[in-house]
Amino acid sequence: MEQNEFGNDILTLVDEEGVEHSFEVLDAMDFEDGHYLAMVPVFEESEELLDDMGELVILKAAGEEEDSYLEPIEDEDEFNKVAEIFMDRLKDTFEFED
Repeated sequence: MEQNEFGNDILTLVDEEGVEHSFEVLDAMDFEDGHYLAMVPVFEESEELLDDMGELVILKAAGEEEDSYLEPIEDEDEFNKVAEIFMDRLKDTFEFED
């Protein structure tokens, strides 16, 4: 992760097609046996930002330290628990829709 002059943590991920996507990390936590990140996409174009404004992305860290990566949470119950915690932790800063 890189930190810009304003203090935001920006994480650039590469998808399966080799396309880079940048995210601002809003929060991170350990829960049960996993480490999770709550992020929002960072866009170059303001038009894209308006189309996807407010999209919260939650990913789980997987793999060993040297070969770690982020992956979607496949288990719906696990995702719901983690999402609820993040939404509670971020509710003073962001407004969420169901």
